Amino acid sequence: MARKVMKDDTARNSVNRAQFDNSEQARDDLRERMPAVRQIEHTIEYLDLVGSCHSYVASLGRLVPQLRGQEFTEDERETVRRSVAKVRAAADWLEAAIEAGEFTLDEQLAHLLKGE
Repeated sequence: MARKVMKDDTARNSVNRAQFDNSEQARDDLRERMPAVRQIEHTIEYLDLVGSCHSYVASLGRLVPQLRGQEFTEDERETVRRSVAKVRAAADWLEAAIEAGEFTLDEQLAHLLKGE
């Protein structure tokens, strides 16, 4: 019976959603009972964020000097320009989010980051 139900996309998505919701509720309950868990999560998320920034800068520091003497087509330059625009938008969003404490991703930024 379970195999038959899981072949139905709607049923499978409903089951997956319920599992996610149950896990989220369990995490919320744990955070309420043990506030130190949220502090640990904060530390992990902070280190991940700072590590991501460091990794990006380190990668550019390694890659850009290797580009010396290379010629790029206009299409390649335009692709890099679009990518840099996404990086700038993401960096501006991060900076504003940290300053304002507002961490939602607005629709326009989401489209830009997806390349739409």
